[in-house]
Amino acid sequence: MPPASPEVPDGTRAVLDGPEINRALTRIAHEVLERTKGGEDVTLLGIPSRGVPLAQRLARRIERVEDLGVPVGSLDITMYRDDLRLAPARALGRTEIPVGGLDDRVVVLVDDVLFSGRTVRAALDALGDLGRPRAVQLAVLVDRGHRELPIRADYVGKNLPTSLRENVTVRLEETDGHDAVLLGPAHPSPATTLKRRPSAPESPSSRTRTGPDTTEGNA
Repeated sequence: MPPASPEVPDGTRAVLDGPEINRALTRIAHEVLERTKGGEDVTLLGIPSRGVPLAQRLARRIERVEDLGVPVGSLDITMYRDDLRLAPARALGRTEIPVGGLDDRVVVLVDDVLFSGRTVRAALDALGDLGRPRAVQLAVLVDRGHRELPIRADYVGKNLPTSLRENVTVRLEETDGHDAVLLGPAHPSPATTLKRRPSAPESPSSRTRTGPDTTEGNA
């Protein structure tokens, strides 16, 4: 008897299952090989957390097709983000650059979801401190749109039109125990919740307060 499907939260639907994710990654691997003329100069860098196992899966597929070992590393971009003040505190990840470095390589950044483009911009800033690649490309499992920066993926598993009231969740076997891409209602960020909270009646002390406003807004 096949294992039961993982539970999907109420109001959420699966837009990609395990086999569909695998087919998307296989297609991306072939596209990388075609665009880089065999992939000999390619280095894959996954953006934690789920970009790392995706990069490893792509490397295995490229190796099966071309019998070519592709260097794989990880690129933590936490300290390069421009929304650190608004984002919840998170532990620093690991940056691992393969032996041989990044100079004169075709670096393919790998991430799970492309949204505003700010994560990718942070990754480009981080790369500038680590080497001088010949070219930088971007591979994502899902492109959900709503870009805030002029950034476009070179390789896309699925283009998924969404609204800003929706959230895309990627689950992978390596990190979550199963593969799926889910689309559901967005949860308000702490900054948004704080901004929308009804204000209390103004007290005399607050009317005479002269200190700085510490309420956080959106980046």
